[in-house]
Amino acid sequence: MDIRSHTFDRIRKFFSGGLDIVEFAGLLVIAFATTVAGYQEVASMVAAGRVTLADLLLMFLYLEVLAMIGQYFRSGHVPVRYPLYIAMVALARYLILDIKELTELRVVATAGAILLLTLAVLAIRYGHVKFPYREDENEKRAKPYVRE
Repeated sequence: MDIRSHTFDRIRKFFSGGLDIVEFAGLLVIAFATTVAGYQEVASMVAAGRVTLADLLLMFLYLEVLAMIGQYFRSGHVPVRYPLYIAMVALARYLILDIKELTELRVVATAGAILLLTLAVLAIRYGHVKFPYREDENEKRAKPYVRE
């Protein structure tokens, strides 16, 4: 029984390490592609000689993706609220770009989706502050003056 358990632990560690490498490589590809897309967006703004709100929101989306990747590399995990922020900005950008083609119902539905995402972020933040994970409590004791 002990030998079987040891073998399964070794197999689990092997696959876990392999998945970590694939995850790391995927994040590097996403970071590189996001950086290239950001560069292309800046180049198109320079070529057009103007900057629109849609351009700024798109650049903000790129920065949020890079921040999410950076957060993962710093801490080993991504808080759920990062993708929610990205979704809110993407929906706002959708409203701004397509407002003339959208029906009233679609505008209200998209605004409602943004509101729901906002409420989800507030609920997550409230839950995180009110009911912290044990790991978070240990970190706060180790670094009492660090703010999130």
